[in-house]
Amino acid sequence: MSVTNAARQHRYEISLDGTRAGFTQYLDRGNQRIFFHTEIDEAFAGLGLAGKLISQALTDTRSTGMRVVAVCPFVARYLEKHHDFDDITDPVTPEVLAAV
Repeated sequence: MSVTNAARQHRYEISLDGTRAGFTQYLDRGNQRIFFHTEIDEAFAGLGLAGKLISQALTDTRSTGMRVVAVCPFVARYLEKHHDFDDITDPVTPEVLAAV
């Protein structure tokens, strides 16, 4: 399993055995990385890949000094359960929603 930042496509991708299994899309706005959509291919459902993808995407976002905004419901649920990213999480605002 590997997670990479496909920066040109503005998304993190997760691959399993060389096959892309899913992605989470983002938009950078100032010092915020806004996550707005996550997908895992049905063929890879139930393997826990979405959580691994989000965890690594948020860890990478932290390493760049950016903050996280979770418009994507999956990312929002992940953040509700994993408080180790609370220090870099910003709320969803009307301005954020207008940006995406």
